[in-house]
Order: sequence, then structure tokens, then C-alpha cells
Amino acid sequence: MSTSSIDREDSKRLMVFAGRASQPLGERIASRLGISLGEATVKTFANGEIYCKFEESVRGADVFLVQSTSRPVNDNLMELLIMIDAARLASAHRITAVIPWYGYSRQDKKSAPREPITAKLVAELLQAAGVDRVLTMDLHAGQVQGFFQIPVDHMTAVPLLADHFQERAYSGDLLDEGLVVVSPDAGRAKLANHFAEKLGATLAVLTKQRPEHNEADITLLIGDVQGRTAILIDDMIDTAGTLCEGARVVKESGAERVFAAATHGLFSRDAIDKLRRSVIQEVVITDTISAPESLDEDMIRVLSVDRILADSVHNVFCDESVSEIFAGENQLF
Repeated sequence: MSTSSIDREDSKRLMVFAGRASQPLGERIASRLGISLGEATVKTFANGEIYCKFEESVRGADVFLVQSTSRPVNDNLMELLIMIDAARLASAHRITAVIPWYGYSRQDKKSAPREPITAKLVAELLQAAGVDRVLTMDLHAGQVQGFFQIPVDHMTAVPLLADHFQERAYSGDLLDEGLVVVSPDAGRAKLANHFAEKLGATLAVLTKQRPEHNEADITLLIGDVQGRTAILIDDMIDTAGTLCEGARVVKESGAERVFAAATHGLFSRDAIDKLRRSVIQEVVITDTISAPESLDEDMIRVLSVDRILADSVHNVFCDESVSEIFAGENQLF
């Protein structure tokens, strides 16, 4: 029978709780750690205010709070802040926010006058609430780590995604030769190159311009995709406009088949409908964000990051290296 905590010889306790945005993932993480997910009451009052109460003592415990700040972003972020504050006031020894998807991560710099740097604001809010450490996955920009005055452990799902396509290649479902990994823009080229090396594939890069937010115009394809199986790789899929347009360009440039992979599946607006109408054969994402009910399971494959997160939580708790889990390859920027 599993318990709700892990005890070390020095009486240090590990406890895992999850916000409402990440309950299923939190349960899987706790299960891999051999414990039950901690009990907490989290609800929203009629006027929209959020309430949290831990239903078991966290005094002196190493508390891990799992919550992706996905849609509704502001509600889920506020819920996480309130859970952090509740744990702090309940005398938790250390509070670690496990944020598989870090909301506002794209607002990491000033691209125009009078804009905020909201990714930094979120970091300051988390620290003000009383968090001691942050675990997050595949940040949109590496500099977000520098917005914190506390330790930030950056994890990646790239090995998980690469293993998926390697297994398909071994089974003969993908072409044994002629794989090409396509970066959606120059900023993702390092990530795409890392992914290509794991697959033994070549690299191609798309260039784009953004006339408006959530809009992109593909201007050029650099690299050879003729007669190859192409895999577009990115950190996230939001409205899917960039992905679908890039896939069209790659297909028209001679690719035999087009696949796509990303860590975070936001699927805003009509993203899933766009993907259904696109030339993409399959989209592979992870469960850093709970999948929508309208998910097309025949086209969109969801891999779980529960093992990666559980191993990271365990190593933090035991004061061991997190980067060793990824053989030092978790810095992709």
C-alpha cells in the first residue's frame, strides 16, 4: 500500500500535491515515486476567488506542487501561487514548484517599446509567494532561468520524443534512410540539430516573419527534404499556424511524408482542425498540458513525461544531480 510521503533516514519527508490543471500528471508522478498524491482541497468561490487547504500536515516536509500554467493561464497561475503560500504558512521545509508548462514564457524580452517582460514578472510572483525551487520543462527561451534568484532545474522531453521516432524507424514504419529534422525557425535550430543527432538525421531550417502575434509567414526553406521523411520539431504547438504552413512548404519541396513533434500541446483556437486539414501525418506531443477532449487520437499521439518528472523530483529530494538524468543534455539553448 502506498503512503502519502517518502521518509529519508534524516526524517526528511517528500510530499507531492497537484493543482487542478495537472491532477492526472501529478497522480502518475506520485505513483512512480511509490506514494499517493497528497490530499488538498482546491476550489473556486462564486466570485472567482480561489481557495486552497492541505488536508494533511506538511510541517517540515519537502513539498512538490505540480501545476502547469496552461489555459486558463491566469487562474492556474494564481492557484499555484495560493498553493505555495498555503504550504509556506503551514511550515513546509522546502517548496518546489513543478511547472511542466511555464506560462508567459514567450514574453521573455521587450520586442517593442512599452512592452512588459511578463516571464520575469511570473518569476518574481513565484518567489514572492515563497517558492524555494522551480522544476520546469522545455522553456521557450533559456534566459527565463536567469529571471529567478532561486535554483531552476530545466528538464527536456527531447529524448522521449526521439525514442518514439527511433522505435518507429526500427519497426520499419519510418524510412530507414532519408530522415530530415526541420526547425520551424532559426531560433529553434539548436534544438532541431540536437534532435537530428539523436535520430541520425539531416537538418533543415525554415525562416519566417511574424506580421502579428500568433501569425507567421514562411519565407525560405534551407536544406534538402526531397524524397525524405520530414519531422518538424518545436517546443510548443499553440494555434498551429506556423506548423501547418511549414509542413505545407516542406511537402511542396518534395518531402514524402511529414510528421511533427513538440513538448507542449496548447492547441488554442482551431488548432486541432488546422492539423486535421494539414499535410501532417502524425503529431507527437507530451502530457505537460492536459489534452483537450476534442483531441484526434488517430492523428495526435500523447507521450507521458511522468517518469522524467518523477526522476527529477526524486533527485532533488535526495540532493542528487538532475542533469545526470539527461546525461547533461538538458540545456538545449
